[in-house]
Amino acid sequence: MRWPGSAPTQVWALLLIAGGCIVARAHYTTDLSVFLPRTPTAMQRLLVDQLRQGIGSRLILIGVEGADAPARARISLQMATRLRASGLFVSVDNGVKVGSEAQQALLFEHRYLLSDAVNPQHFTAAGLRHAIEDTLDLLASPAGLLAKTLLPRDPTGEMLHIIDRLGSERQPRMIDGAWASRDGERALLVAQTRAAGSDTDGQERALQRIRAAFTAATQDAGPLPQHPTQTVAEAARLEMSGPGVFSVAARATIKHEVMRLSLLSTALIMILLLSVYRSLPALGLGLVPVASGAVAGVAAVALGFGAVHGITLGFGVTLIGESVDYSIYLFIQSHRAHTHPAHPDRAAAWQGSNALWSTIRLGVLTSICGFASLLPSAFPGLAQLGLYSISGLIAAALVTRFVLPNLLPANFTIRDVSPLGRAFARSMRRLRPARALLILVPVLAAIVLWMHRGPVWNRELSALSPISAQQEALDALLRGDLGAPDARYLVVVSAGDRQSVLRAAEQVGNRLEQLLDAGVIGGFESPTRYLPSEATQRARQASLPGPAQLRERLQAALVGLPIRIERLEPFLHDVAVARTQRPLTRADLEGTSLAAGVDALLLTDGQTWSALLPLRAAGTFAIDLARVHSAVVAAAPGKASVLDVKAEVDRLYSSYLSEVVRLSLFGFAGIVVLLLLALHSPLRVVRVVTPLALAVLAVSAGLLAAGEELTLLHVIGMLLIVAVGSNYALFFDRSAHSNAERSAAQERTVALTLASLLIANAATVVGFGVLGSSSVPVLKALGQTVAPGAFLALLFSAVLAPEMAAANLNRTSGPCAR
Repeated sequence: MRWPGSAPTQVWALLLIAGGCIVARAHYTTDLSVFLPRTPTAMQRLLVDQLRQGIGSRLILIGVEGADAPARARISLQMATRLRASGLFVSVDNGVKVGSEAQQALLFEHRYLLSDAVNPQHFTAAGLRHAIEDTLDLLASPAGLLAKTLLPRDPTGEMLHIIDRLGSERQPRMIDGAWASRDGERALLVAQTRAAGSDTDGQERALQRIRAAFTAATQDAGPLPQHPTQTVAEAARLEMSGPGVFSVAARATIKHEVMRLSLLSTALIMILLLSVYRSLPALGLGLVPVASGAVAGVAAVALGFGAVHGITLGFGVTLIGESVDYSIYLFIQSHRAHTHPAHPDRAAAWQGSNALWSTIRLGVLTSICGFASLLPSAFPGLAQLGLYSISGLIAAALVTRFVLPNLLPANFTIRDVSPLGRAFARSMRRLRPARALLILVPVLAAIVLWMHRGPVWNRELSALSPISAQQEALDALLRGDLGAPDARYLVVVSAGDRQSVLRAAEQVGNRLEQLLDAGVIGGFESPTRYLPSEATQRARQASLPGPAQLRERLQAALVGLPIRIERLEPFLHDVAVARTQRPLTRADLEGTSLAAGVDALLLTDGQTWSALLPLRAAGTFAIDLARVHSAVVAAAPGKASVLDVKAEVDRLYSSYLSEVVRLSLFGFAGIVVLLLLALHSPLRVVRVVTPLALAVLAVSAGLLAAGEELTLLHVIGMLLIVAVGSNYALFFDRSAHSNAERSAAQERTVALTLASLLIANAATVVGFGVLGSSSVPVLKALGQTVAPGAFLALLFSAVLAPEMAAANLNRTSGPCAR
């Protein structure tokens, strides 16, 4: 028998080049739509849109701590000025009233269309007098300079009312001219980025600019008055929180952990394989199937889905780890036949190698069957993972079988490991009498599952988040100080066109104002504050009296007030103009922060328009969603609903998790059917499946007993246990049905196979065991599932194997010559 010709190698090279081109040109995304079903509901799509680019996803909460109150206020003011000038932020708020001249001119020009105070009663003689008295009272307040400037044209205070209305949410306290925390120990700012929440690079640039602004502001502040030897730069500290901060921190954490753990696991596996191979070329060649599988997996997903999601890469790369086993089997089984062509046992070695590949082929098919169950998933993320794994495993197995032998150099050799196989067989033979104790595994697992029958699965998406409890606590603290919406609760109003949805949002807003007055909610946002419906604008215009009538009412209103009607001629002119003014549109807002407010809260998918009204809780009290729901539904029947973003995200993730479990069970059933067709014996199928099932049960029970709740990644890890462990179980099944009377060469081949299984298992346990120490839940879940599961799959397969699998190995003596 001879090695395969060079044709497979040439085909592989061409496919690798083509796959590399596809990988290089593929589109990679972290779009959260991967969590959507293939046919999402309108509410699900709206939910993901909010997570990606909603106003809540763009907020960065900033705190300046340390130093003293005046220094913190100066830092806040200087930071805000620098950040506003950067162009990276839609708005930066710290309590200082600012606005572009163009925006102020727009508000003033359309003040009678934008002010919700404009109604028929407001322009009666009594209404005018009351409004003018309020404006005169303002002259003695901090806003007096602005009120005095606006008085001739705006004696009723519409402009000031609009400014207050746009900032009507509960404001933090002011200390030394800037927002401060409730305890006064922290200056506060809140910035809204131009970059969408899903644009992690854009969010990172914004964070870098904030840090640079803080550094510049502290360096300009000089020494602390009460501590002349200490500078403000040394005493002040910057704190930031918000979705963008979390996403940037999560990416950095995952990147750091993946790099650190990859280097560590690679170093450990290299040490392990070097101690086995005693050959540097073997190490390099062993990576060929892994790299080929990774390229094939990415290329297949890119062609099949048009884009490769980061989740697929993150999870899928670990699945290709099974391909390392294939090169281990090849190097250990065939090196003697390749390097010693005149060896009398060459034919026997190749016969054993070919028999081994028939078993591995069935193991690969079982893995494919398991992961194929993910392909019909309603969630693209699962389907991508299934396609990636299948393509990668097939490519890795084919490359190892038909290409890698052609790449081995003529002097390729590794250390003989048959003694290791014999030692393994003897150890398993000693354990085999205690196999009856394995009945305790399902019994103990059942007890643990019964004890944890409530919290078996963690159905919250936060279980996969690498964000620490300390970061979450800081976010809650800053939000409490700022009164910022946590973007969890949204009132969603939907209609068929822009004007209809604005009108419905106004009706809902009126009900929410009542709930605000009753203390049920602490505040809310609405796009109608920036852009009222045309119907409302027309109604406000209709409230404005004609010139003669207004002059008469104004004359009566001014009786006894220290202002003459001649000074208010500009007011009379502006009202006359406003009566015939064209309604304000979205296009008129372009170039102002009002446009960003409208765009963040008014969305359309081309068919349906949705207005979002984020709610804020009143202090520390939770929002009474039932009461809010009743109010908004009554205000706009059939158009309004209340969305609990966290609950919806968790519900979506829960359905994702449930589908993974369901499909995994279907995949396991498919594996059983495949084994029945291949082995033609229910008893053999039971022998193969039992150790895998016991390993999965033992790992699941162990995790629950250790206080872990199972997540999506644990389920994927269990699929990996089956994928990797099927090779072990199938080998022992094949060994049990081979000829009991073996020649010395055949027994040596069995010993080598046992050694290759043990070494491959050690590489898998080391690689995934390192992941188990990660601080990233995604990596930790894979590690703590696959590492013990793979080890137990080998152990249970060996212990449950019939005596014939290793009986003759104990009579064979002497190492195999190199």
